[in-house]
Amino acid sequence: MEPFYRSIIGVARTLFFAEGLKFTISGAEHIPASGGAVIAINHTGYMDFTYAGIPARETKRYVRFMAKKEVFDNKISGPMMRTMRHIPVDRSAGADSYRAAVDALRGGELIGVFPEATISRSFEIKEFKSGAARMAIEAGVPIIPLVIWGSQRVWTKGHPKRLGRTNTPISMAVGEPIAPIEPAEALSANLHATMETMLHTLQEGYDHPAGQYWVPARLGGSAPTLEEADRMDAEEAQAKAARRAAGGGA
Repeated sequence: MEPFYRSIIGVARTLFFAEGLKFTISGAEHIPASGGAVIAINHTGYMDFTYAGIPARETKRYVRFMAKKEVFDNKISGPMMRTMRHIPVDRSAGADSYRAAVDALRGGELIGVFPEATISRSFEIKEFKSGAARMAIEAGVPIIPLVIWGSQRVWTKGHPKRLGRTNTPISMAVGEPIAPIEPAEALSANLHATMETMLHTLQEGYDHPAGQYWVPARLGGSAPTLEEADRMDAEEAQAKAARRAAGGGA
């Protein structure tokens, strides 16, 4: 029993109900009832981590998410994140975060990871970092692909949040476990291809009005293409690095 984590989920579900969010979930039976696994999730919105734990509750399990250290440094969210045993990611000391995740996986935990590392502005699946594959291989646990669609309509990068009653439909699909039997690079490529196919399938049953900011260019929306989004990300990273070099922080 984890009363605090359970109570936080209860509060979240009350908020989701108040927002009128309409969840459709398929494949939750692929999440193992016991034992460690990496839950690999695509990333289109700031609220993804609050939604991605829902399928695991069908097997009465909790997901420990890897989240940036700044969330843990906050005096309000930090104690909550630590109590729920999420894992801080400090980019200046990534080895510690990685080791904590592998240890948790070996201890039978579900570890939630966003292989894209940052939100995809194009809402397509970006290039993956290899961490999810490497930790699955080292811990000897499967990777469970999970795709979310619609969360970018609630709150995403570069657009105002919509946390009122929007009645937004949010679709999620959980894929079959992928065994960690390939080298990390090949396993990561396999995961990427699997999640891309899953996302496209999920999008087939979703209404995409032409020209909307949250609709990918591939589907007639005004979101940037993957190539354009990559360029925007690179320019933003360069600007942040310049500010740090000038002593202006992030």
